Amino acid sequence: HPVVVFMKGSPAQPLCGFSNAVVQILRLHGVEDYRAHDVLQDPDLRQGIKNYSNWPTIPQVYLNGEFVGGCDILLQMHQNGDLVEELKKLGIRSALLDAEKDQDKK
Repeated sequence: HPVVVFMKGSPAQPLCGFSNAVVQILRLHGVEDYRAHDVLQDPDLRQGIKNYSNWPTIPQVYLNGEFVGGCDILLQMHQNGDLVEELKKLGIRSALLDAEKDQDKK
């Protein structure tokens, strides 16, 4: 999958505020088709993904198999426009681009 999130809970029911923030940011961009793994279901996965990325916290976001960061990094990318560009590289058009066009028409 081009977008993978290791989180606490599921996209439908995030179990921490940071996981919820990641889900909301992806939703803002119209990214609905992504793979989510609930690390609370598997302690080995939870520790293993931290070891793999050398990143101590959950959630963790991967784009095209590459570790991007956690909630803070994704929020920063959203705010500075980098997320739109990164999604474009994956062939995903951010819904925010369409929202901007709608604003321009008004």
